[in-house]
Amino acid sequence: MIILALNCGSSSVKFKLFLWEKRQTLIKGVVERIGISGSFISFDLPGKGEQKTECECPDHRTALKILIETLLRKEHGVVGDLSEISAVGHRVVHGGEKFKSSVMINDEVLQAIKHVQDLAPLHNPPNIAGIEAAQEVLPNIPQIAVFDTAFHQTMPENSFLYAVPYEWYGMYGVRRYGFHGTSHLYVSRRAAVLLGKPSAETNLITMHIGNGVSIAAIKGGISVDTSMGLTPLEGAVMGTRCGDIDPAIILFMIEKEGFYAEEIDSILNKKSGLLGITGKYMDRRDIEKAAAEGDHRSQLAIEIEAYRLRKYIGAYLAALGRTDAIVFTAGAGELNWKLREKVLDGMESLGLVLDKKKNEAAVSREKETLISADDSPLKVYVIPTDEEIVFIEDVVAILEGRYETHTHFTYSFEDQKYKRKVE
Repeated sequence: MIILALNCGSSSVKFKLFLWEKRQTLIKGVVERIGISGSFISFDLPGKGEQKTECECPDHRTALKILIETLLRKEHGVVGDLSEISAVGHRVVHGGEKFKSSVMINDEVLQAIKHVQDLAPLHNPPNIAGIEAAQEVLPNIPQIAVFDTAFHQTMPENSFLYAVPYEWYGMYGVRRYGFHGTSHLYVSRRAAVLLGKPSAETNLITMHIGNGVSIAAIKGGISVDTSMGLTPLEGAVMGTRCGDIDPAIILFMIEKEGFYAEEIDSILNKKSGLLGITGKYMDRRDIEKAAAEGDHRSQLAIEIEAYRLRKYIGAYLAALGRTDAIVFTAGAGELNWKLREKVLDGMESLGLVLDKKKNEAAVSREKETLISADDSPLKVYVIPTDEEIVFIEDVVAILEGRYETHTHFTYSFEDQKYKRKVE
C-alpha cells in the first residue's frame, strides 16, 4: 500500500510517498514559492540524493501536477502508474469541534472544513486548496484528512472555554482547540511504553518546542489541557508568535499606532516572540550565539522563554495531580539541551531532578533518552517526535476499515518491540 502524504501551505506543498508494508519512504520533497516567481520542486530519493528543478507554479493545482509528473518519471523509479497510490492523506490544521479523528474526505467533510476556515485563516485555506487540487488531479484516489486539533478534542469544558460571553462559543466557536496534536499523541504513547504503563494509566506533560511551541497536559492518556488556543498564537513564547499577553495590549497599540486588524495580526504572529524580543533573531542558535557575545536582548529572550515554559509545567503539574513524566520533543525540545536545563532549573522541590550529564548528551533526533536523575520522583524524557507515522497509520487504518478515534485506537509504535525507522 502506497500513501501520498501532503502538507499544503500558502506557498508550498510538502509531500512524502510512503510504502506502508516496508515502512519505507519512496520519495519526499516540497514544491516551493507557489504563486511567486522562482518556483521550484526539490525532492530526495533514497540512495540518489537531493534534486531540484525550477518550474512555473502559479497555484496549488499546478503544484500537484508538477508533483505527479515527478512521481511518474521513469528515471526516478518511484511509481509506474497513479493507480499504485492507495490514498492521499492531507494535513488539515483546524477541524473545529466537528472532527475528533481523521476522516475520509467527501463533499460534506470538505464543506465542514471550509466552514471553520475563519478559525485558522493562515492555514486552512491552503489546506483546502491542496485538497481540491488533489481531488482534481487524482480524482479516483481516496482522500483523507488528518487534523492537528483532533487529539485535543478530549478536553473538558472547564479547560476549553474562555471567560468571555458564552454566546461567542455558540455563535462563532470561540474556545480553546489546541494544535500539534499528532506530535503530542506520538510522544505520549511512546512515553507510556518507556514507563512500562498502559497509556490509559499515564499522566504526562508533553512539550513540543519548535518554531511553534505547545504544551499539553495528558491525563489517563488523553489531552485535558493545552497551551495553544483558538489559534496557534496563544501559549508559550515562540519563534515569531507572542504567546500569552494581556488582550488590552492590542487595544492599547491600536489606539497608539492606529493599526488595522491585519497589521496587528501580522505583528503578533510574525514579528513577536523571540524575534520581537531580540529584534533580530528567531532561530535559537543565533540567539544563543549572540547571548554568548554579550547581547542583552538575546540573553533576555532566553530567560523569558525558559521562564514561561517553567510556568506552564507548574500549572499543569497542579492540573494533573499525580504526574509520571515530562516529555521534551520537536526541534529545540530534542536538540537544545541548554534550554531544557534552564527550564528545569530549580524545580527539584516539585520532584523534577535533572541529570545534567544525561541531558547534555541527549542531542539526537533518533534516540529516546531518559534525562532525569535516578532518584528523581518524576521522570524526564527526550522523545523525538514522528508525526508522519501517526498520519500514515490513520490513513492506512481508514482504508482498511479498522480505524477508531485515537482514544480507542492502538498504534504500531505502542508495541514494546517497536523500533523507529530513521530516514
